[in-house]
Amino acid sequence: MTATLDIATIKAFLLVADLQSFTRTAEALGTTQAAVSLKLQRLETLLGRRLVERSPRAVRLTADGASFLERARALMEAHDRALSGEAPAAQALSLGISDHAAGPELVPLLERLHAMSSNLTLAVTIGFSREMQDAYDSGELDAVIVRQEGSRRGGEKLTEDEFGWFASRRFMLPKGEPLPFATLAPPCGVRAIAVRALDKAGVAWRERFVGGGVTAVVAAALAGLAIAPLARRIAPAGLIDIGPAHKLPKLGSSKVMLHSKVSDPAKLAALRAVAATFRTTARAT
Repeated sequence: MTATLDIATIKAFLLVADLQSFTRTAEALGTTQAAVSLKLQRLETLLGRRLVERSPRAVRLTADGASFLERARALMEAHDRALSGEAPAAQALSLGISDHAAGPELVPLLERLHAMSSNLTLAVTIGFSREMQDAYDSGELDAVIVRQEGSRRGGEKLTEDEFGWFASRRFMLPKGEPLPFATLAPPCGVRAIAVRALDKAGVAWRERFVGGGVTAVVAAALAGLAIAPLARRIAPAGLIDIGPAHKLPKLGSSKVMLHSKVSDPAKLAALRAVAATFRTTARAT
């Protein structure tokens, strides 16, 4: 009897190769890690060769796996063309991301999306959570990754960030003077949380630096100009949390949520990969 390849199994193999994780692949496919592992074991048995090397930290392709990868991609492309009757049409996914949520996950997010589909055009917008949410509500964006604000409900939780007061190691807090403060301009939600905390604690402050993006705010803190309220996940290695040492008010935590109204299978698969990658990268930081 001639052996045949299962398309769902090939798709799982390609995701494992792209995401380098059974956990993230399971999240992207909406299944369990055990089910993904079983599919890969059956594929390896069918081909009579080991395709992946499993370790506690990562999953990597073997030489046989790397050799099979291109043939697997060609098979999936042929399958998609057979279903559509023509070459796969280019699709666009518009994604809005809060500037205070983007963090180190942005690079692996884009890498995974590119690896999944070269036919997917990405339109990524970075901005305030409220602006991204408004654009999503008005239909301008397919999906958004934003900080949960106010009484907004729904969405999928990707991670929860703890905030702190970050400054350069060489920063000296001037005695008897208002706290020099670096942040984004209103309507930044993180700025509002920080201002409320300072005012409630009776801590005098002044805006020393107002940035057009989190990158600029981080640069101001690294330069020693001021203190910046940042998520620990986002703060670079050159900054330290000086809040406890100076008895500054706690800023608490904030949930990062994914909101989506996508129903197209290709876009939905891409967003599942986004969610899986974001969760895994956030846990590693």
